[in-house]
Amino acid sequence: MILSSSVRAYVCAEPVDMRKQIDGLAQMVEPAFAADAFGGQVFVFLGKRRNKVKLLWWDRHGFFLLYKRLERGRFPRPEELARGGLSMGELMLYFLSTRMHADSLIRHAFFCDPRHRETAP
Repeated sequence: MILSSSVRAYVCAEPVDMRKQIDGLAQMVEPAFAADAFGGQVFVFLGKRRNKVKLLWWDRHGFFLLYKRLERGRFPRPEELARGGLSMGELMLYFLSTRMHADSLIRHAFFCDPRHRETAP
């Protein structure tokens, strides 16, 4: 699995039921992000307590679902994650190691607030 720097990440503003799996999250993409789940972009979903995160993306052959649960601490708020944007390498490294600060992450993530329904550039 290789993610290029041209792939964008979209961060959901609302907390998500972490019991949802691939099909449930894929069904949320259109209403939450105004995007196509099969478009090859990465969709980031945080749980209510922000100690769990799921990343969903499609490659030509099927969906990938990355799930991480922190035993201590929390992930940044969705708007903090997307403020500076994230490259795909930084996004993966962040969620796999969580030792990085949100301020050190740069480029290409978009905060998607369903209340405003604005699409990313």
